[in-house]
Amino acid sequence: MSTLPSDKPFALELRGIDKRFGAVHANRDIDLQVPPGTIHGIIGENGAGKSTLMNIIYGFYTADAGEILIGGKVQKLANSKEAISHGIGMVHQHFMLVDNFTVLENVILGAENGALLKHSLHDARTELERLAKDYQLDVPLDALIEDLPVGLQQRVEILKALYRGAKILILDEPTGVLTPQETDHLFHIFDALREQGVTILLITHKLREILAATNNVSIMRQGAMVAHRKTAETNKEELAELMVGRKVRLKVDKVKAKPAQVVLSTQDLTYTDDMGVDRLKKVNMDIKAGEVVGIAGVSGNGQSQLINALAGLLTPTSGSITIGDTCISAEHPSSPDGVRQLSVGHVPEDRLDMGLIKAFTAEESAILGHQNQPQYNGLVMNKPKAITQECVRLMKEWDVRPQDPKLRSSLFSGGNQQKLIIAREVEKNPDVLLIGQPTRGVDIGAIEFIHKRIIELRDQGQGILLVSVELDEIMALSDRIIVMFDGHIVGEVSADKANEKILGMMMANIMPDELSESDAGQTTNGGQS
Repeated sequence: MSTLPSDKPFALELRGIDKRFGAVHANRDIDLQVPPGTIHGIIGENGAGKSTLMNIIYGFYTADAGEILIGGKVQKLANSKEAISHGIGMVHQHFMLVDNFTVLENVILGAENGALLKHSLHDARTELERLAKDYQLDVPLDALIEDLPVGLQQRVEILKALYRGAKILILDEPTGVLTPQETDHLFHIFDALREQGVTILLITHKLREILAATNNVSIMRQGAMVAHRKTAETNKEELAELMVGRKVRLKVDKVKAKPAQVVLSTQDLTYTDDMGVDRLKKVNMDIKAGEVVGIAGVSGNGQSQLINALAGLLTPTSGSITIGDTCISAEHPSSPDGVRQLSVGHVPEDRLDMGLIKAFTAEESAILGHQNQPQYNGLVMNKPKAITQECVRLMKEWDVRPQDPKLRSSLFSGGNQQKLIIAREVEKNPDVLLIGQPTRGVDIGAIEFIHKRIIELRDQGQGILLVSVELDEIMALSDRIIVMFDGHIVGEVSADKANEKILGMMMANIMPDELSESDAGQTTNGGQS
């Protein structure tokens, strides 16, 4: 990277940062120079060491070796309080907010400046009104966090950091739960922050956003910093190759789908949770053999409940699900095992919570949910040789690394855990495959592999329901895209008519002018025109 004039030190500089956790060498002799008032991207695969490095900068971890310089001066950051005192703030991927506190109360929590709280609240209100005006961070200060949409909650996190004096702001995967329009606004906020002299470190796996938002980008691989680039002088293909160490095909190749008979449908499917909240509201949809139906929407708008109901994990409150010739309803409920017997595979959204058991070996996770099938289970005992052989076969077919059936599931990377789960469900050759967040937290090389296999399954005649918060993924893989908002279907659009603007508006419950009613499909579940 270019060197700044001696009279203008780097906002942040790392020299020889090294960190080990036992046998794991998480950071290897890392150098980094971040000019002030710039947006600097940090990218890398899972396990590349990005999070460890950010946690060292923010004081969560202490480096085993190396120096951190802030404004040209070496600083010892023993904890996050010291990092904050030196002007470093961090917005975590999962927000650190108290739901039943107001915005104002959340901002001053832990930063009260006097014994009388009302004085702190008054001072904080004045300062926050100034910050909101300066940085385009308008947010209702007296609103409860639980009443705010996720985009405004993120602004609160940024305001918290600025209120504490942050001049270097670290953002970890900040767009994962935002609509495209909210993402665009966030980038405008970044520009406003940069113009006011704030330096931003952006951690994301979305190469498109790196190219759109940053001035410079640094690439990590296997704990080391392997390259630095000026963003204007690079592209997706080069960044992907630097991340993985080989050429990566980013485009999904597919021919036009040839959908056949309906293999799964819902009729006024409604689900009300234990708190009395309607999570699904009269959802009507179908999936045909030989097509991928994508479900788009901001996280928390009913997608999770939909896929869980279809998988037998939730019982409908009213309405029904039809799979083949079987009807499932409140009067005739099913179960995950019952749905599985109807030739439905399920890749859950949260692989660690529902997809595998971390303490199990890989071979045990490879048959989870199918362990009672006769090929694995005898009259008295299971069949360990058959289980091991099946796991070895799946690992070879799906390139799961390391290929060790006896290794504990928790010791595999996220991408390899995901490939094992998908392999387990796919290799049973179901008529319907429900896939939730297939590439969440997955390396770009594994994403390429998983996408290719999903299209192969479609072309073999499987009906696939895809739930993903990644719009690029939805548009690349789907033949039809259904958009959900607040538990209902806003509308449907064919993949060849979809783009981020159209889907983003639908995700906000607005029917775009670009679509006619025939283009958008059924919109009577609450879509606006």
